Amino acid sequence: MKYAENILETIGNTPLVRLNRIFGDCKGLVLAKVEAFNPGGSVKDRIAVSMIDEAERTGLLKPGGTIIECTSGNTGFGLALVAVVRGYRAIFTMPDKVATEKSRLLKAIGAEVRLCPTSVEPEDPLSYYSVAKRLHAEIENSFYPDQYHNAKNPEAHVQSTGPEIWRDTDGKITHFVAGMGTGGTISGIGQVLKEHNPDVQVIGSDPVGSLYTEYARSGKLIEAHTYLVEGIGEDFLPSTINFDVIDEVVQVGDRESFRWARRLAREEGILSGSSAGNAIGAAAEVAKRLGPDDVMVVLIPDTGERYLTKVYDDDWLRRHQLIDSPLSITAGEILAARETDRTLYSVAPQATIREAMQMMREHDVSQLPVLEDGHSVGSVRESQVIECLLGGDSHMAREVSEIMAAGFPELPESATVDEIFGGLAEPSSAVLIGSGGNFRIITKYDLIHSVRGKARS
Repeated sequence: MKYAENILETIGNTPLVRLNRIFGDCKGLVLAKVEAFNPGGSVKDRIAVSMIDEAERTGLLKPGGTIIECTSGNTGFGLALVAVVRGYRAIFTMPDKVATEKSRLLKAIGAEVRLCPTSVEPEDPLSYYSVAKRLHAEIENSFYPDQYHNAKNPEAHVQSTGPEIWRDTDGKITHFVAGMGTGGTISGIGQVLKEHNPDVQVIGSDPVGSLYTEYARSGKLIEAHTYLVEGIGEDFLPSTINFDVIDEVVQVGDRESFRWARRLAREEGILSGSSAGNAIGAAAEVAKRLGPDDVMVVLIPDTGERYLTKVYDDDWLRRHQLIDSPLSITAGEILAARETDRTLYSVAPQATIREAMQMMREHDVSQLPVLEDGHSVGSVRESQVIECLLGGDSHMAREVSEIMAAGFPELPESATVDEIFGGLAEPSSAVLIGSGGNFRIITKYDLIHSVRGKARS
């Protein structure tokens, strides 16, 4: 009989698959290293076992202990598999921008998940890095793998992924492309390939907003800004990345990354995430210069089943302006086509909640923008007023500024459907059109009604 002793023994030896349609015009051979074939669905299964093996060997993790890690999801799932098989508790901190599927998957196999804000500095006490470190300090017999600074991260790829690629290409690989998150994957694989053949070109893909591209170009650490691609790019420099084995970094934006991921699914049948789309976008640039004897391998790090509510959800993509609406209509046209032009009622931050409630009742509206100095500074919703009403007179005498939610976005009359749709993303339920306090309002109902009418025509 042939069987694995446990699920961890099935990690590795993932296939290379030729990309026929996306790179159909390329003179060279382009292959995808499809890491979704690992049991946890991603390349991170490899480093999970490597890091835990070392922790057990050195006594950093003892029986009955707790594994705590900051992760965008995939490393967490790999570590959770190890925890299940070997009897550990697992707690993971994650940035709140990650797809919902990832946290649900972790919970499904018994892990605990703590979501942390994405838009804070790494050193901020609320960042998912800091929260993981704090939990490690508080929980006895816990192990913090710290994939960003754990030498067993790149070492896992020196031992497995790199040799697999060299073996399966029969040593003919000339170019290797992978996204750069912790940098462990590209650094470990790059080291192996360079040891076999120093002429192999190792190319990293990087989202716009990450600091890696500028660091590779100038050696300077710049301030990163947010982006929507998950799992790659960084706002600090991990010790697990080795730029000595990386020949080139190609930067690919959010829109292109999501588009390439969807093409990979629809043209090659390989369902992947946005980081794979980022790598494919970089590979598309490299492919332009390949010759007939060149062999390029692109690492596809995980499965797209974790991104169904993002990469493969048209509504989500439109809200974030990652795909264009098929309809061409502006805010001004929506307002002009509206059967009645509604008066915009608003309150000042200093108004009382009782005054806001009276205005809602008098004009039969369920929400009010809060305006100050000609700008939208907040909003008051019916549910907030009801909550204060239940609290009694003292709550009703409070100022609106004490309970107001985020303000409605301000857009010009030239704003497109996609821009309006983005402005109406939750939790906002309306946008203000105009400037300097001279606003008109567009609600979700207005947008639906206008787009439906335009589609019929």
